[in-house]
Amino acid sequence: MNFDLNEDEEMLKALAERFVTDIYDFENRRSFLAATNGYSQDNWQLLSELGLIGAVFDEADGGLSLDATGIATVFEALGRGLVVEPLIDNIVLAGRLFAATADTVLRESWLADVVSGERRIALAHSENHSRAGRLWVETAARTNGSATRLSGSKNCVPAGAGADGYIVSGRTSGAPDAAEGIALYFVPADATGLRREAWRMADGSSAVSLALDNVEVRPEHHLAGGWAAVEQAEDLANLARAAEALGIMERIFAETLDYLKTREQFGVKLGSFQALQHRMATQYSVLEQCRGLLNLAQISYGTDSFSSNVKGLRAFISPASVTLGQETIQMHGGMGITDELLIGHAHRRLLLLSRWPDTPSVALERYAATR
Repeated sequence: MNFDLNEDEEMLKALAERFVTDIYDFENRRSFLAATNGYSQDNWQLLSELGLIGAVFDEADGGLSLDATGIATVFEALGRGLVVEPLIDNIVLAGRLFAATADTVLRESWLADVVSGERRIALAHSENHSRAGRLWVETAARTNGSATRLSGSKNCVPAGAGADGYIVSGRTSGAPDAAEGIALYFVPADATGLRREAWRMADGSSAVSLALDNVEVRPEHHLAGGWAAVEQAEDLANLARAAEALGIMERIFAETLDYLKTREQFGVKLGSFQALQHRMATQYSVLEQCRGLLNLAQISYGTDSFSSNVKGLRAFISPASVTLGQETIQMHGGMGITDELLIGHAHRRLLLLSRWPDTPSVALERYAATR
């Protein structure tokens, strides 16, 4: 197996690391997260200029056709910086899904701006009864002649605040938990009958709830692929989420190790206590297992086993990342949960990544179903 990066991947990794080094100190991150839409618009523009937004798209669409290795490399680097710009939800997930499912007319009017970062698109799929990430779509898509109208609600659209458009899942037939009968529609943010309510998620990032009241969808805004297209897009997005989680885990592990080497208690360094050494050794082994599963998913990209390997990766790293976060907080003591220390912010991000778009138990069920 060859894990060497190609020239484009090396360049993007260096750009991501430089972006973090130059911009993302802890106080800056807090100010970015507190912004209206949960990120810095200036940073978003810079990411576009660096090519980190467009890179995930196909070369024919103006990108670099990054594969799983390139995406994992970039998002692991961004994860170490706890970058808050919503690249996964708006670009890897919704952006690529839009590029794969939009017809020629819609692509010509929107795709170039999405690739450049001028416009943002978010996936609106989760509903009130889709507990723990299970499939559930009640939003009704009713067609009369050439007109389709959407009515229903989407309770959680990550990175949906300030988005210019939404990919909305609607049901044309079947039971709410059936994969068949789900269609995808593109709804501009200014569509008549669409209401948005912004709110903050557990890690401080921004999301919206959508209410659709007889929203008309033009024929050219019908997207192809249905639920299968969403699942395919989610596989690559979940790989990126796992890479981000691994980057965060490595960051807080390193900071905790430094803390144990320097912090004194009872007249000695905390790191001299054998019990803490063993606990850190355990977490190091977990980190290596996570990296091994990430590597396995990367090398299987483009094969039939990729989806299964990503599900297995997610099923393992979700609980593992939360446990590591809890351990690093406990080793820092009471200050580990304060807003003034990075550890607590990192743990909140890991909590969210571990439970979105599904919980660890559901992720394990989905992995088991592929075996």
